[in-house]
Amino acid sequence: MKYIKLIISTLLVCGLFYFLNYQHGRLPPLGKLLNPSAGFWQNNTSGDKVPEELDVPGLKDEVQVLFDDRHVPHIFAKNSHDLYFAQGYITARDRLWQMEMQTHLAAGRLSEILGKSAIETDRYHRRLGLLYGAENTLKAMLADPESRAAGEAYAEGVNAFIHMLNYKSLPLEYKILDYQPEEWTALKSTLILKLMSLTLSSYNREASMSTTREALGDAVMDELFPIYPLFPEPIIPAGSPWNFDAKIPEKPENEFRFNKGAVYAPDEEKASPGSNNWAVSSDLTSTGYPILCNDPHLGLSLPSIWYEIQLAAPDINVYGVTFPGVPTVIIGFNENVAWGYTNAGSDVFDWYALKFQDKNRKKYFYDGQWRPVSTRIEKIKVRNGPNVEDQVIYTHHGPVVYTDSKSSLFKNIPPGCALRWTAHDPSNDFLMFLKLNRAQNYDEYVHALSFFDCPAQNIVFADMSGDIAIWHNGKFPLRWPGQGRYISDGSDSNYDWQGWVPRADIPHIKNPERGFVSSANQEPTDSSYPYYLGSSYGSFTRPARINERLIEMKDISPDDMRRLQIDTLDLKARAILPGLSILMEEQKLTPAEKAAFKKIKLWNFKFLAELIEPTIFEYWWRELANIIWSDELEHPDGQLNRPGTNVTLDLIINKPDSPYFDIKTTEEKESLKELTFLSFKAAIQKLTERFGSMDESWTWGKARGTDINHLARIPGLNRKNLETNGNSGIVNATSLTFGPSWRMIVALGPELKAWGIYPGGQSGNPGSKFYDNMIDDWAAGKIYEVHFLKKPEIKEEHLSGKTRLRGAK
Repeated sequence: MKYIKLIISTLLVCGLFYFLNYQHGRLPPLGKLLNPSAGFWQNNTSGDKVPEELDVPGLKDEVQVLFDDRHVPHIFAKNSHDLYFAQGYITARDRLWQMEMQTHLAAGRLSEILGKSAIETDRYHRRLGLLYGAENTLKAMLADPESRAAGEAYAEGVNAFIHMLNYKSLPLEYKILDYQPEEWTALKSTLILKLMSLTLSSYNREASMSTTREALGDAVMDELFPIYPLFPEPIIPAGSPWNFDAKIPEKPENEFRFNKGAVYAPDEEKASPGSNNWAVSSDLTSTGYPILCNDPHLGLSLPSIWYEIQLAAPDINVYGVTFPGVPTVIIGFNENVAWGYTNAGSDVFDWYALKFQDKNRKKYFYDGQWRPVSTRIEKIKVRNGPNVEDQVIYTHHGPVVYTDSKSSLFKNIPPGCALRWTAHDPSNDFLMFLKLNRAQNYDEYVHALSFFDCPAQNIVFADMSGDIAIWHNGKFPLRWPGQGRYISDGSDSNYDWQGWVPRADIPHIKNPERGFVSSANQEPTDSSYPYYLGSSYGSFTRPARINERLIEMKDISPDDMRRLQIDTLDLKARAILPGLSILMEEQKLTPAEKAAFKKIKLWNFKFLAELIEPTIFEYWWRELANIIWSDELEHPDGQLNRPGTNVTLDLIINKPDSPYFDIKTTEEKESLKELTFLSFKAAIQKLTERFGSMDESWTWGKARGTDINHLARIPGLNRKNLETNGNSGIVNATSLTFGPSWRMIVALGPELKAWGIYPGGQSGNPGSKFYDNMIDDWAAGKIYEVHFLKKPEIKEEHLSGKTRLRGAK
């Protein structure tokens, strides 16, 4: 009996030990996680305090790092190797888990961490060719001595930090998800850029556009989906001359038509929430020097997508933000120039319908012959499960992402079609960042831009000499007008990309007469530009408002620019609300509806968190757009593509007798007047059902709000229900999960001044006071003056720590 008790006790202890030290499903190993000496308790404030000296193997000389009062590192090195080594080391110290998680996502390796639940996501990213494209970019990066040296030094710095870690010092997420970091490589840095290419250049609706064309016909498509937008507000001012001869490919006589009944209509406004940039000339500013502003709007997350940093060495002194995991500063300034980005939106992503010889898909038909495919074997390791081997077919166009609809994870990917995407091509995008960081004038800025291909960007510029400029920059295929709007014929070489728009011919302007340059994701040019670049650009509302305000301003100060960045006036509401108010049959409304209508009639069109009116208008606009288009776009397989905001506004403002206002399912013939009434009543009904009677719960900040989620959606590590101003289509384009990811203002001059803020904090450690310390000020529209140091010295009240990194002997 004594031995039986001993055996049972031993088994219980072993079972408890096993339970506490190993992961069980999504439950982390609680023994390790709750261990007071090494578990999550040690992540409470770790990293906020930095040792005065650190021995770091791999450095060639001593590096000084000062952390200011927001934990921004100011790195001063004596050579370029040590500069990027230290950047890798310091960034990993604050953001290692984020860096690695994003590269696992891009490479299709989440299953190694999360198990079988991530297999389909991994297959999608592998089949889309993100790893394939990153490998091609790596080859170009390593072929150039400058980018190779920076990329490898950065990787060495990250690994130097990783080698110093033990379980106690691991970032919290490693403990929760129960895995260890691996060696960093330059490939991982290229993967982060490919993840941004996916975010910024893969929006497409060719499958649903093809089905919509078959249902509605070419004439209706030209009316509802015009190639050149209504209410034009081009980046390059209308009427600008084009001093080149363009060679445009000829459109095939009998255009290919594809329709397999697949319908997926992406929401145009949700797909592109927006970014803004502009630069104003010295003639318009109170300082007598240019001012440059940028606020890229991206998905909001914790840790933040950006990491703020200063990099200084004998040949460089640059400040701004970077992607954690990527060497250099991405958006920023040095002592002589400043630059920033908005997404270009031009089309570099095409689908090609293929004809395979048989079900084995070993050959495809092209120009009268059967061509062999190539295959790429993707081996996906799965945690606590059997590994998955996936075979991806490649053609000369690119990968066949999905061969049939059953295996497709995303409905906008047409099965059996090959993908042509510039993100797959070799390109040394890192070289642009390296050269922009050191640029001293306009010519060096233009030279730097020549190395960047994808994702295409509107890159704004200003310098100390007074030059301002903007380039719609990227690698753009030569097309006939409209090519790529629909799925193309993969068996006919006439549908292949016929070369590239020459770099000198891509849209750009320097020192325009109006005294400023600006962009907000709209069309790059007016209709006189000879090359076709695409047709899925943002609405006119943000760029028109920016230009309207800049034209009005005189003696512009940095604070004027701050107020413009957080401008909340909605041009859409200003354009249609007065007319809709006249049409409203107010006497037919209920008392509750009349109270809501009275409020919105007196509204100033501003989306402020404390107002009820923006909520009423937003719901009303959605109901009005739905009632206009839902009956027009019915299809057996789902809804066809819905026209964009500009087309709907044009109908309301300029075509009040349009037949699209008639509801096809009723015997009566409705007009805009009836739809105005019906949609308003529907909006108030939905608001009442969701929030109850009109009260404080209807205010924009509470009804919409903004969430900043943790990257891994770990509960408790996020910020929810922020009461924010702005909306999609407004200069302050803050929405539920998107918004200004970095606001920057740079006032050039002999004593350069700059301001910046992003919704997060420098540390990726949820236990740190620097994890989310900037969010509340960001939501309130505040911005911080940054410390751009000329030497490693800062006032004591602005210093949170400093360290000296030394190469270990």
